[in-house]
Amino acid sequence: MTETLDLSTFIEQGDGGASHMTLAVEGVACAACIRRIESSLTKLPGVIDARLNFTQRRLAVDWCNGEIDAARIIAAVEGIGYHAHPFAPERVEADESAQAKWLLKCLAVAGFAAMNVMLLSISIWAGNVSDMTPETRDLFHWLSALLALPAAAYAGQPFLQSALKALRARQLNMDVPITLGVTLALGLSVYESAIRAAHTYFDSAVTLLFFLLVGRYLDLAMRRKTRVFAGNLAGLKAEFAHRLDDGGELTKVPATALHPSDCVLVRPGERIPADGAVIAGTSEIDASLVTGETLHRPVRAGMTIYAGSINISGALTLRVTAAGAGTLMDEVERLLEKAVAAKSQTVQLADHAAQYYGPFVHATAALTLIGWLAAGASIHDAIVIAIAVLIITCPCAISLAIPAVQVVAAGRLFRSGVILNGGGAIERFATADTVVFDKTGTLTLPDPSVDESGDIDPDMLERAARLALSSRHPLAAALARRARERVPYPGAIEEPGRGVRALIDGAEARLGSAAFCGLAEEQMPAGSRDGEASFIAFAHEGRTAVIPIRQTLRPDAVQVTRALRARGLTLLVLSGDRAAAVAPVAQKLGISDWRAGLTPTEKIAAIEALKSQHRRVLMVGDGLNDAPALAAAHVSLSPITAAHLTQAHADALFLGEDLAPVERAIAVARRARSLMQQNLALAAIYNALAVPVAIAGLATPLVAAVAMSGSSLLVTLNALRARLEPTAGYHLSPAGRG
Repeated sequence: MTETLDLSTFIEQGDGGASHMTLAVEGVACAACIRRIESSLTKLPGVIDARLNFTQRRLAVDWCNGEIDAARIIAAVEGIGYHAHPFAPERVEADESAQAKWLLKCLAVAGFAAMNVMLLSISIWAGNVSDMTPETRDLFHWLSALLALPAAAYAGQPFLQSALKALRARQLNMDVPITLGVTLALGLSVYESAIRAAHTYFDSAVTLLFFLLVGRYLDLAMRRKTRVFAGNLAGLKAEFAHRLDDGGELTKVPATALHPSDCVLVRPGERIPADGAVIAGTSEIDASLVTGETLHRPVRAGMTIYAGSINISGALTLRVTAAGAGTLMDEVERLLEKAVAAKSQTVQLADHAAQYYGPFVHATAALTLIGWLAAGASIHDAIVIAIAVLIITCPCAISLAIPAVQVVAAGRLFRSGVILNGGGAIERFATADTVVFDKTGTLTLPDPSVDESGDIDPDMLERAARLALSSRHPLAAALARRARERVPYPGAIEEPGRGVRALIDGAEARLGSAAFCGLAEEQMPAGSRDGEASFIAFAHEGRTAVIPIRQTLRPDAVQVTRALRARGLTLLVLSGDRAAAVAPVAQKLGISDWRAGLTPTEKIAAIEALKSQHRRVLMVGDGLNDAPALAAAHVSLSPITAAHLTQAHADALFLGEDLAPVERAIAVARRARSLMQQNLALAAIYNALAVPVAIAGLATPLVAAVAMSGSSLLVTLNALRARLEPTAGYHLSPAGRG
């Protein structure tokens, strides 16, 4: 019985008779695949747009109903050599898990074979210049074949399958010359073993497969990590809501079932399930993940709040204005996907090289074969020379030119507190000319702390800090970190929205709002009204204290921003926080260009405006509202304390409380980019010198393999220079501080 997949459940209906579907595509290996798939689909009548996300292997297609259907679109993708199916997260994860296990097995097989065949080859090389008998040499050749042939047949499948798909679609990719070179080298080695020749090339074939599989496995591992982080967006959404019917009765429903004009009750501690307006109740909300707001925002009837925020202290009745795909949270997700898709379509230099290098290699080897046959050479000699050309032009040096530097520079950055999410970020860091900072959690430390610039009695501060250990309020948590004795007072009682109280030495002590502690609003410092700081009051035995809680700058922020300007970079601050909180930070850092109160859309617009001026923007941010801007920027960096979704779409993360890794990332990347350019030049010089030698028949396959390995070794040694200390305007000490 044939089972037919119902595609209608995966299709979204749009406006004007248009439909949309997201497909998972298997077999995408390089940016050339993106161009091939997108151009093939956009040529179909009725297809409006096709966008392939290279990182996630997801294809978004829009088409006109009646002119084409989903089945024909999937068939068109299959027809050019790729496997496509409707995107289902659980299936994608299962498929990638299975592929990762398969690649790891291929890698293990290739590594085992490469090590053992190389040991046999070393013995043969030593024996050829000593007293090894031809019989022993032939035995070692056949032992090498016994190891290499099954290993290559198994470990070479990822490249063989990709090459066959490309050839069936009448296309060439980087896997075609790799597969052809490995196959011919193995075939020639078997023939040379059969005729008892002195040299075979089993070691070159399996070693090449091993190093290429390492790159494939790491690429897949990075994509899986990115998808896991991105999936955490669902954790920021409320799963259920308490809906009020016309009679005032509460019903628990899925948040996805809410509609505009519904009324919902949100209890303290719950996430807001939808965008809406407060119609009853007062409370404070934590909107930091959504808007970047530093402090908890008081809300009352008539105010608007957004899905994903957390209700802190009081019950709120909310009238829904936007639910499901219309919320601000979903707008952030759509902006994020759009920005990532735009970045994923950037064509890298290596992909351009692969598009033209493959035909060049094949044509050169074929013309060499024909030329030598025409010159009267034997078929054996002509084939040996042609294979030597194929091996000597194998794109190993070009393939290593950039990745080798990336690996070394990534290690150098790691020791400086920077963790890369992808090797391609290094080149983008090197070309950045403008740095855009978020404020909260980026220029400032993620957690607020007690400001001791005022005159606070140490004994009162210690008592207040110990009492704060019994409170769940974030301001109290900041104060609690100052407690020297980490023992809460017994019998403490917290009154939600007001504060916490307990008996200390037989007298009641209170910590919380001014009114809760018996203070009038006029007694609170001016900072509580202009938004520069938050204050928590403490009262005990007739004495009172007002304790300021502030966001504090990272310890080296002033030095780092000065060093960045010395490198010729332009600095800006784009924040979702209040102007009163952003202005003093920008002033301390000497950054004159700053903007406050920005939404995710406005941040992207500001970055796009900079890009339209041909600026290459490095975005440094940590909040959920920064994620789309991070994805849209030329390159991006986040602290390790950032939201998981933000981490997933940053090109790199930095560790610790210092801001120095931002400057160090640029310093190391600029040096690494210079080394990449040197390596590409070395690889080009190698090909310019080696290819004519091979075509002239002056290089046997063994010499070709040695030359190929020598060129790879040369670019690798040059890449190791990235470990050296770059010239920087601001240096880290061994402790990580400047």
